[in-house]
Amino acid sequence: MTARATDEAHRVSSPLELLFDLTFVVAVGKLAAELAAHLESGTAVAYLAPYVMVFFAIWWAWMNFTWFASAYDTDDVPYRILTLVQMAGVLVLAAGVPAAFAGNDYLLITIGYLVMRIGLVAQWVRAAVEHPEGRPTAVRYAVGISVVQLAWAIRAFLLPVSWGAWTFIVLAVAELCVPFLAERTGRTNWHAHHVAERYGLFTIIVLGESVLAISNGVATGLGHGVSWPLVIVALAGLVILFALWWLYYLEPAGEALENNRARSYLWGYSHYAVFVALAALGAGLEAAVASAGGHSELEPTAAGFAIGIPVAVFLIVLWAAHAPIVERPVVRADVVIPAAVVVLLLPLVAPGVGVAGVAALIALACVAVIAVTVLVKLRRTRIRLAP
Repeated sequence: MTARATDEAHRVSSPLELLFDLTFVVAVGKLAAELAAHLESGTAVAYLAPYVMVFFAIWWAWMNFTWFASAYDTDDVPYRILTLVQMAGVLVLAAGVPAAFAGNDYLLITIGYLVMRIGLVAQWVRAAVEHPEGRPTAVRYAVGISVVQLAWAIRAFLLPVSWGAWTFIVLAVAELCVPFLAERTGRTNWHAHHVAERYGLFTIIVLGESVLAISNGVATGLGHGVSWPLVIVALAGLVILFALWWLYYLEPAGEALENNRARSYLWGYSHYAVFVALAALGAGLEAAVASAGGHSELEPTAAGFAIGIPVAVFLIVLWAAHAPIVERPVVRADVVIPAAVVVLLLPLVAPGVGVAGVAALIALACVAVIAVTVLVKLRRTRIRLAP
């Protein structure tokens, strides 16, 4: 196991990485389903903390694997077996999602997280043994991850449940600090274009959960009869998802990451908010479809906010994630921030236009952002190519 070249040509996601991502489809799907159920019952606010905490565990496990694989993917037998161990941990974590929402029981999630960390630490130990040039960094990663994981185990098995919130914050910050401390002795050889592709693929995974959520909502709604509000919300939801996908891929990050490797933390960490917003959007769309179909306790205004808040967060964070690394971002603040404000205000008109009207208006706002952004990009291209 030696470091891969940072300028390796045609570096793309491996079949093993794509298989690994499938386990996260299950985890994100279970989490979004739980949030959607509580949105429909009008109790989602009380369950936002479990949602944010469990999603952090899912995202951080995926991110650790992704950046390690970008630097040290050997795709040999030991590497594949240790990846299988991490995949098993993800599935155990996913199985623990309902208990976390039902009674703040994070034991199974912690066990799944522990299994994943065992696989990851073993990978770092192997890198330390077989790659002498990167040994100090690999050892720091192995030790740092192990220490924080021990703290998570103490939190789950020994500390009172009432300490859950503040101990989570402390340990989450500790997790985020491990890469900073480990790479002070030398940076790992992650591939900028490969990492950018991996993040784009995870974005598609989370958007895919939103498509499934719309389908689930429509399937449930059809049991109560087809209605125009149901059809409008479903179509508007699809337009919103398509627009957000389009917007994300208008801002390619590979070259920008290569030119600003020291700022990769800002880009990588801020994607937590991108992913958590997209997953919440899926839950919001499912709840909005249920509300439009008349089989949900969610009020139209609340259903509108369940769509609008995630969309607004996505728009702002997408710009904020790329601003530190892209010299002239395609996704501009003077476009997305006003659009985010409009999207946040649109649910207030729900008493007059219903949840279907709000969903359609939010979809139009997203389309407008795409139209303006594409026109600006085309204009820049013409100016650059002009003689």
